Amino acid sequence: MSQQPPPPHIQMLQMGTSYWVSQSIYAAAKLGLADLVEKGPKSAEDLASATGMHAPSIYRLLRALASLGIFVEDAERRFGLTPLAECLLSRPDSQRAMCIMAGEEHFAAWGDIMYSMKTGKVAFDHVFQKPVFDYLAEHQEQAAIFDRAMTSIHGPETQAMVDAYDFAGIGTIVDIGGGNGTVIKAVLERYPTMRGILYDLAHVLDRARPAFQNSALGTRCQLISGSFFESVPPGGDAYLMRHIIHDWTDDQCHQILSNCRKVMKPGSRLLVVEMVIPHGNEPHFGKLLDLNMMIIPGGKERTEEEYQSLFQKAGFCLTRIVPTRMELAIVEGVPV
Repeated sequence: MSQQPPPPHIQMLQMGTSYWVSQSIYAAAKLGLADLVEKGPKSAEDLASATGMHAPSIYRLLRALASLGIFVEDAERRFGLTPLAECLLSRPDSQRAMCIMAGEEHFAAWGDIMYSMKTGKVAFDHVFQKPVFDYLAEHQEQAAIFDRAMTSIHGPETQAMVDAYDFAGIGTIVDIGGGNGTVIKAVLERYPTMRGILYDLAHVLDRARPAFQNSALGTRCQLISGSFFESVPPGGDAYLMRHIIHDWTDDQCHQILSNCRKVMKPGSRLLVVEMVIPHGNEPHFGKLLDLNMMIIPGGKERTEEEYQSLFQKAGFCLTRIVPTRMELAIVEGVPV
């Protein structure tokens, strides 16, 4: 027999207080509690000693999380890992960095959502007195957390993208705003004769450079610094942007795409990898992510029609949208 959902007022209560859960997860992630119990259950007193925290408060935090399946309490009041708690371990596929980022700067910006609703402006800028990418440029610890968070969130998307789209025939691919280089590395690994250009701001490339210097791909991928608002490197057969366009307003996107159009040769491809928002009332993560784009960087998620308009104004024809097994698509265009 299927279980009946809670009545609407209970569902609303759960949704309205859901930040209680997210901030509890943040605290556990920030304190590294999963790492501390990875080798075996520990008491709240042991964990408080290791973290410099208040033992009764640690116990209450973990008791609440254990009730949600995040950690588990044994008969001796010790806490251990569960599959959900393992997501907070410090490892490349972990969600720990994402939960820390969401609980700190993002939580503060979301707390000012009414500023965005009233003005149409960016809440993050209002709270921190500067845009998010300027903030990250000045705060290296937060920038490193951001890089790890993006890898954990978008890592599975990379494989889905490479599996869904045929990059064959591309001699040189330019990854615009490619960050730590995980996307272009995945493409180059799949296509061993392809060459690449990773293009981003200098301080971002400084964080990416060691991974390429210690990799065989270093001889096939050139790192070039610059701002895509000013120019992009010429010579590419394809210009790839994953989760770049959604960070910016329509006017800013027009500038980015126009700079790509200026250097693209006939037959080259524009590949914008983003969520494409469907019509209707069906759930789609992109509809909530769109609010995050409004509040944090000031961008937006877009529909197919909105991408068609962006492409046309910048001198491109949208040729097709290639879906992936995730809520992500490759929006392909060619210069006209």
